[in-house]
Amino acid sequence: MIRLRAARPVDAGAVGMILSEFVDTTPWMPRIHSRAQDLAHAADMIDLGWVTLAVGVDEVLGFAARDAAQLHALYVARAARGQGIGSDLLRQAQAAAPALTLWTFQANTGAQRFYLRHGFREALRTQGEANDEGLPDIRYDWQQEAR
Repeated sequence: MIRLRAARPVDAGAVGMILSEFVDTTPWMPRIHSRAQDLAHAADMIDLGWVTLAVGVDEVLGFAARDAAQLHALYVARAARGQGIGSDLLRQAQAAAPALTLWTFQANTGAQRFYLRHGFREALRTQGEANDEGLPDIRYDWQQEAR
């Protein structure tokens, strides 16, 4: 059973490991930060109160980091992908905000399909001048439907 909960400072290691795992297992993704920097970034996001975890029986399986309408990160551990965990995290973020904006890399076609399935629309493409990795990216926007 998967449950969602707010991250606590003690969770920074697990969140940092999920971030590092993505970089380590994604051929097109350059490693520009050390694993220690990934952990520090995770701790910073947790300290800001942005992080929601998807937790299994005894491990963190994924996380989303949201600051108001900006979804900064949504990652699921490689072994836990394809089980609806990312969808659960995203639905919770959508329930908490009337509109969301996020960025993903153009090379991340799986993320693009995922966000489109969840009602996001492409708003802008860039050549990566504003991201640390320097990779072409896409901004996606989502807005709650009027009732």
